Amino acid sequence: MSSPKLDALQAALEAALGPKIETLVRDHGEIVINVRPADYLVAAQTLCDDPTLGFEQLIDLAGMDLSSWKDRPHDGPRFVVVSHLLSITKNWRLRLKVVCPDDDLPLVASLTEIWSSANWYEREAFDLYGILFEGHIDLRRILTDYGFIGHPMRKDFPVSGHVEMRYDAEQKRVIYQPVTIEPREITPRIVREDNYGGLH
Repeated sequence: MSSPKLDALQAALEAALGPKIETLVRDHGEIVINVRPADYLVAAQTLCDDPTLGFEQLIDLAGMDLSSWKDRPHDGPRFVVVSHLLSITKNWRLRLKVVCPDDDLPLVASLTEIWSSANWYEREAFDLYGILFEGHIDLRRILTDYGFIGHPMRKDFPVSGHVEMRYDAEQKRVIYQPVTIEPREITPRIVREDNYGGLH
């Protein structure tokens, strides 16, 4: 379905970024563009500075682990960074995606010099997924404890975690210990009642 606003945004994106756009998808009234890691920082700077685009705000940035996307095996790089941009002056939005080329060392450029709001979002993506942001001045954990091992939003991270903490009254401090929860499968019990909710 054609939309004059999306048509204008797509034309502006193609004119400003040209071959830096790896893919452009229009779906559900939105545009999503993918760029290569080598073009990520330049593309983001253009999106912010180009007066025909005017994306003054980064409103969200998140990591993704595609290793079992939609419960299917994924063929290709595992980690992706997704940014949501907003142009107040043009009244349009854009989703910007970049793939981290190396699964063992997921690394892309930091956007903090372009949009300061990227700071905490990139720290969250580092903390939860282990994605590194080159050029970030303070890349450290933000949600988990500083001594936390692993990255809990990765698909291969155990649901129970590796360690648990508790307060030890004798030592008068919090201690860490191996997880004592036994793995189990919980199957919900289905209760059927006649005339439930007035249905016959």
